[in-house]
Amino acid sequence: MADLTHVDSTGAARMVDVSDKDVSNRIAWATGRLRTTPEVVAALRENSLAKGDALATARIAGIMGAKRTSDLVPLCHPIAITGVKVELAVTDDGVDIAARVKTADRTGVEMEALTAVSVAGLTLVDMVKALDPAARITDVQVEEKVGGKTGEWHR
Repeated sequence: MADLTHVDSTGAARMVDVSDKDVSNRIAWATGRLRTTPEVVAALRENSLAKGDALATARIAGIMGAKRTSDLVPLCHPIAITGVKVELAVTDDGVDIAARVKTADRTGVEMEALTAVSVAGLTLVDMVKALDPAARITDVQVEEKVGGKTGEWHR
């Protein structure tokens, strides 16, 4: 267990000390999908859902989710997020969700990008569940990260 950064020598969970790491610009990009019915896709395109503008609501929710990641994910460091962009694209079978998160800090923003995508997806499910109770979020993953000791990584 000594090789696991969030576990101490006794096996107990711990928060990694990042105080000695250099501050650097860091970016993470994550994606996911909402899978739903043609009826919901039409309602999203027409902005005719009874609950209101689902895409605008999900975009704001994703941004808020990124900002609250350390409150939701145990052992995740609270960091100074300098930018969050959430993009939603309606497709023939749902919505493509993408989030890009930036910081100038001592640790990365992969979890914040994943949280932004997840919360945007959850919000979409909430907004469309009356029309499609089987709507689902799929394929949530990090696509890219830049910065820090490990440099660049691309899926």
